[in-house]
Amino acid sequence: MLDILFSDFFQRALVGGVLIGITAPLIGMFLVLRRLSMIGDTLSHVTIAGVALGFLIEVYPIAAGLVFAVLASFAIEKLRKAYKSYAELSIAIIMSGGVALASLFFTLGMGYNTDVMSYLFGSIYTLDTTDIYMVAGVTVVVIAVVALLFKEFFLLSFEEDAASVSGLPVKMMNMLITVLTALVVSTAIKIVGALLVSALLTIPVAISLLLARSFRSSIILSVIISELAVIGGLMMAGLFNLAPGATIVLLLIALLVITMLGRKGFTTT
Repeated sequence: MLDILFSDFFQRALVGGVLIGITAPLIGMFLVLRRLSMIGDTLSHVTIAGVALGFLIEVYPIAAGLVFAVLASFAIEKLRKAYKSYAELSIAIIMSGGVALASLFFTLGMGYNTDVMSYLFGSIYTLDTTDIYMVAGVTVVVIAVVALLFKEFFLLSFEEDAASVSGLPVKMMNMLITVLTALVVSTAIKIVGALLVSALLTIPVAISLLLARSFRSSIILSVIISELAVIGGLMMAGLFNLAPGATIVLLLIALLVITMLGRKGFTTT
């Protein structure tokens, strides 16, 4: 049974999982603080539409999904500006469009529906070398941008008005965060699946916010928690023949529950 842990496909899955375990909570922190947690769900639905079109026109599915996600990120920011008092409308509108397009492409290409379904629930064991390069490239871009603009993202997340007054290009920064989210989501769906990708963006952040005492430590802790869940979930899935994406997410939820119970017990004593 332990042989699976040393197989090539499991090693690729582990590499891909570790990489996305860095970028998802890193971007997720800024989304949660800006009250845009649901944007991951929206972009994942749009990405699935792109993946379906990729299968239909015989283009690399993740690349097609990435293009759709980036275009959707621009549309979300445009709609957020149009409905400033109802910013969540932009997320609902784009999600509806993504689901509609995915449904349309499913209908046009009945033969590949089983392939697309693997992107809905994740198929980390089918990662190939191209997928790994794609995830690695996105990881490098996300880490580089966040490291370069860390202070600006910090100010934007807590005080957008203050960021604007201080002269920061708020519109461009908002767009950049949304585009980075699109990149992460589009590369993560093959690992945990479109229906679960939002969990990897938000749950490690939710746990770290309960434990950390500073913004920087909360980011570091969220990445550590994400990696523990990804590696632990993959090990459990490999050893007990479970669905990897679902195992990772359920492990994250278990960690959240344990953290909340631990804090409650600590505060009552």
